[in-house]
Amino acid sequence: MAHWKTRGLRGSAFEEMIDMTNLLYVQRGLSIIQKIPTPITPVEVDNKARTITSAYFDKKSTVDFIGVAQGLAICFDAKETKQLNLPLRNIHLHQIEFMENFRKQQGVSFLLVHFQAKGEIFLLPSEELSKYHKQAQNGGRKSIPYSDFNPAYIVPNKNGFPVHYLVAVNEYLKGTNL
Repeated sequence: MAHWKTRGLRGSAFEEMIDMTNLLYVQRGLSIIQKIPTPITPVEVDNKARTITSAYFDKKSTVDFIGVAQGLAICFDAKETKQLNLPLRNIHLHQIEFMENFRKQQGVSFLLVHFQAKGEIFLLPSEELSKYHKQAQNGGRKSIPYSDFNPAYIVPNKNGFPVHYLVAVNEYLKGTNL
């Protein structure tokens, strides 16, 4: 089993922005998307500070967020990178498989990728992710370069939504059969 030592959760500020967006989406009747907690078992607890200082993961998690937007099932994972590429080692095979199976059931599955150096967030459809993963398994590049991300799928910060990903989802849906 994987083991976790607290040193700050990577990507937590990004996920908090997504959580704020999801709260606004619910308030405005656009969707209901929830954060899926990663199941952990505490090993060490600092009772005075009321924090878990060491834990292990109970099982493999699937994605960070799941729910429904106007009748459409949606699941996605949030990833951040300081580089001008997204290392594929940051995405686990079981996550890719879950997203692909979700998509096969007529759901929309994707990554939200925050390029910190550019201050930009992109939607990366799961079928694109799978393509890059297969290429990497066959000896190809082990990351997805920033330049390969579709500018049409940039996630804006607008209308009071910090991470207004439904704009990019709508753009993605224009090119699909859903």
